[in-house]
Amino acid sequence: MFLYTNLLAVSEQTTETVKWVSVGGIIVLLAAIALIGYSSKERKSSAKELAFAGICVALSFTLSVLKVKIFASGGSITFGSFVPIMIYAFVFGPTKGFIVGIIHGLLNFIESPYILSAATFLFDYLLAFIGVGIMGFFGKMSREKRAALPLVLGAVCVIAVRLVSHLCSGVIFFHEFGPDLAFPSWAIGNPWIYSLIYQCTYVPIDGAIAVAILFTLCKTGVLDQLVKIMKPTK
Repeated sequence: MFLYTNLLAVSEQTTETVKWVSVGGIIVLLAAIALIGYSSKERKSSAKELAFAGICVALSFTLSVLKVKIFASGGSITFGSFVPIMIYAFVFGPTKGFIVGIIHGLLNFIESPYILSAATFLFDYLLAFIGVGIMGFFGKMSREKRAALPLVLGAVCVIAVRLVSHLCSGVIFFHEFGPDLAFPSWAIGNPWIYSLIYQCTYVPIDGAIAVAILFTLCKTGVLDQLVKIMKPTK
């Protein structure tokens, strides 16, 4: 396993700085959701959108803390931590979905700040989470009550974006710092193979849990009730 002592000592100040910048970023992004709603014709929906943004992000963050670590250096399985913010994006659209995705990514970073390079931060905490906004496009699809297909397709796309983002981060990590020596020799000869194996130990499982939860919510009618409650008033 890699010894990151020297690397972390060098980047400690940077990590602390980015952590506080992230706090400010979250405040700005929440304000952006409020402004987007306020500037629209349906201004009454602004408060509702902001309130549900806070609730969904808080739920996702709580679920992300309850996790099973796969590797000491990163990678974990949660109990559907993406589900609340995916539902939010499904109801309120891609723009607000992208915003809550970034907020969730920044909160994950703040909870366990760990920067090895600017590139890995970009892929692991921003691009991997911003894909949540894709759910917003599938939310525009017409569907019958308890129909799960649009939601499941959207969730699969979100998970795919997350996997690709983490995959790229792993390749960058490999080139900059070398492979994790805990991996067998046949798996560390190629950065793409190494990263793919690493990411596939947790991202698909975490995604499958989220899809299963969303599917269950659809088929039991719970999702339709949530959408009805969350839907912006006109």
